[in-house]
Amino acid sequence: METHTLETAGADLVYYVRGPLPTADGRPPLMMIGLPMDAGGFAALATRFPERTVVTYDPRGLGRSTRKDGRVDHTPQTHADDVHAVIEAVGAGPVEMFASSGGAVTGLAVVARYASDVTTLVAHEPPLITLTPDGPAAVRARAAVGEIYGKRGWGAGMAAFVAMTSWEGEFTDAYFAQPEADPAAFGLPTQDDGSRDDPLLSDRSWAVSNYRPDAEALAAASTRIVIALGEESEGVQTGRTSVATAELLGQQVTVFPSHHAGFCDGEFGYPGKPDEFAHRLRQVLDGTS
Repeated sequence: METHTLETAGADLVYYVRGPLPTADGRPPLMMIGLPMDAGGFAALATRFPERTVVTYDPRGLGRSTRKDGRVDHTPQTHADDVHAVIEAVGAGPVEMFASSGGAVTGLAVVARYASDVTTLVAHEPPLITLTPDGPAAVRARAAVGEIYGKRGWGAGMAAFVAMTSWEGEFTDAYFAQPEADPAAFGLPTQDDGSRDDPLLSDRSWAVSNYRPDAEALAAASTRIVIALGEESEGVQTGRTSVATAELLGQQVTVFPSHHAGFCDGEFGYPGKPDEFAHRLRQVLDGTS
């Protein structure tokens, strides 16, 4: 794997290339992006594509990519510009892209702004909470997580986030009547370390989950867009947002194995099914399923 640093006006972006350029098989590079996850989260999946040249990167302010813009927030438009810059720096033409979570939102923004950059986008569980029928309640639930994090720190905030993202169905009065989640019940720290800069639990990434894709621009693009949903996510928030995103684009979701992080191994907590996930992704990219 080769590591590169791309200096831009707003950030120094670190990206990684596994495999040769030009590609050995004549296909576009396969780019994998996430948010707020950095490139490390794709290690298990990337190794399962030994025949492909795989490109990953650390979004600005995360991993090894540093910011120079004086900001701490994350917006799909800014990250889309960064991804476009990395694709240009790779210099191998348009890419195939697997994009997960907030990265899936970035991927949709890339296609809307730079359609010629991507031949196929597999957008895995974009957390676009305002697209669901209970959007206002979802926004309220997200704000409650941020409030708990602000008052009691990372462990309490993460426990609240897990409770929110594992809730089945719409956010009803029954959800908001629940007692606050106990971090100890999830094996999370109960002590407050004093930090308040987590991009997942603070308001720094709200612009990502507030994003509304430009359906007209996406429909006009030549990019093949696939909205992917993990089979274990059906009914919970990111499953419902995936269905809502697919409906906005006039399509149905494509079901993948496992859960929201189903392409990861056990290194990041609850293990997914990276072998099965990679097999499914290969099928989708090849157009055989």
